[in-house]
Amino acid sequence: MKVLYLTIKRKWFDMILNDEKKEEYREINFYWNSRFNKILESSEKMCVEFRNGYGKKVPTFRIELIGIDIYTGWVEWGAERGKLYYVLELGKILKDSK
Repeated sequence: MKVLYLTIKRKWFDMILNDEKKEEYREINFYWNSRFNKILESSEKMCVEFRNGYGKKVPTFRIELIGIDIYTGWVEWGAERGKLYYVLELGKILKDSK
């Protein structure tokens, strides 16, 4: 299974880990286009490893990546109203090292 590594703020980290947030958003730009196009072209199963911080000993967990789509996100989950995003649709937690 391939792993996509992403760093997120503590608020979103905790909400996803507590099953309150089912999506994560990334802006539509050149950087994310190139990363997500490679994922979308692959037929291999994927998961996301979320990290809360940049140090060696930061909380992490892995979660199933169901799919990536483009649409407006929920403001309550960090999206700007009316803005299109890459939306990472998240499934069940696979590994928790929190």
